[in-house]
Amino acid sequence: MPTVIAHHDVEDTDHWLHGSRRKEFFGPLGVSDIHVFVDPQNPQRVGLMAEVPDLDALFAALQTPEAAQLMADDGVIAETLVLLIEHTHDHH
Repeated sequence: MPTVIAHHDVEDTDHWLHGSRRKEFFGPLGVSDIHVFVDPQNPQRVGLMAEVPDLDALFAALQTPEAAQLMADDGVIAETLVLLIEHTHDHH
């Protein structure tokens, strides 16, 4: 199962950390083991790392109006969102 790192800026770090509905968004996608991070030099820059069983389902969900609304509610500055996907080497 690939590990995904997402990072982005937020309008209000405390609100993002404590008021987020990310679990209800990610839960149905099977996303698990979510860790959140804050940049100590720039607390409005935050990130999360999670295990994602189905990358296609995640990307599709992120394109929905529900995702846009969730990001707006959480104060995510959407245009700053960067997703990094774990690179695994195939051993043949």
